[in-house]
Amino acid sequence: MPSIRTLKTFLAVARHGSFAAAGKHVGLTAAAVGLQIRALEEDLHCQLFDRGARTVVLNPCARKLLPRIEQLVVDYEDLAEDSGSGGLAGSVVMGALVSALMGAFSDALWSIKRENPTLDVRLFAGLSSDFAMRVEQGELDAAVVTRPPRPLPVSMVWTPLYTEPLVLIVPRRPHFQLPAQPLDALRTAPFLRFDHGTWTGALVDDAIRCCDVQVRVEMELNSVEAIIELVRQGLGVSIVPRLANVSWGADRALRVVPLPCGSVCRDVGLLERRHHARTRFTDAVKAYFSHGAAAASGAEQPRQAAERAGPAALRQNL
Repeated sequence: MPSIRTLKTFLAVARHGSFAAAGKHVGLTAAAVGLQIRALEEDLHCQLFDRGARTVVLNPCARKLLPRIEQLVVDYEDLAEDSGSGGLAGSVVMGALVSALMGAFSDALWSIKRENPTLDVRLFAGLSSDFAMRVEQGELDAAVVTRPPRPLPVSMVWTPLYTEPLVLIVPRRPHFQLPAQPLDALRTAPFLRFDHGTWTGALVDDAIRCCDVQVRVEMELNSVEAIIELVRQGLGVSIVPRLANVSWGADRALRVVPLPCGSVCRDVGLLERRHHARTRFTDAVKAYFSHGAAAASGAEQPRQAAERAGPAALRQNL
């Protein structure tokens, strides 16, 4: 009878496409992975992979068995958790945007960890587009990413968690002539652009189009945090998501201005496979936002409204 460890090795080979890559994932040599797969094939009385020189591909028999094996592993992981204290336990491997860790997701993670002290969460910071592939391949249990710009594979699901409006940020002490009106500032000031090849960058491009302006791109970066710091230093203006845990109103180096062209928002959500072994954790993350979103939104709105009050002219904010 194959062990759960062997079934996990099979899933790793199915996701990574070679014995060597699967071995790195599960901590075995390629030879040891091959032995486990051959033993599994003998137990199931069928060949599971079409083997090439460097890669292996699931054959029809394995594709038929794959969902059932995935479910067996998920059920075993649930059984292991249920036999404990009743809370969440074990290790979870997550990806998250750095800006999400500066935003609302950090509050959710802190709350879940506080209620489940034996839970171990390993976090990797990166870009949404990079995480999508790693979640699909099983390297990550889930990831906090922006709304995917394209349809997902049927094996993947994205659940919205919270929304961040895009805002114009300008320095209090610019090293350039800063026009009074927001649209003029966008047209003439050095613009620090979020990498337009990323999912968030595409949203920023949407906001620029909505404002119907041509910006003077001074630099292009793939970090919201770096952009904010450069604006603080007076090197340009930018459009960024309004992160939840940043003290925008108390910042002495920059000002936040509503977009003059209307509201453009970044939706942040949880990306996961439809079937995986850490659904209890991802369900807890989704429950945190679904139960606390209304209260959190109500607490944030007065502060945001106060910062946005006043005439639209940028001069009023400087």
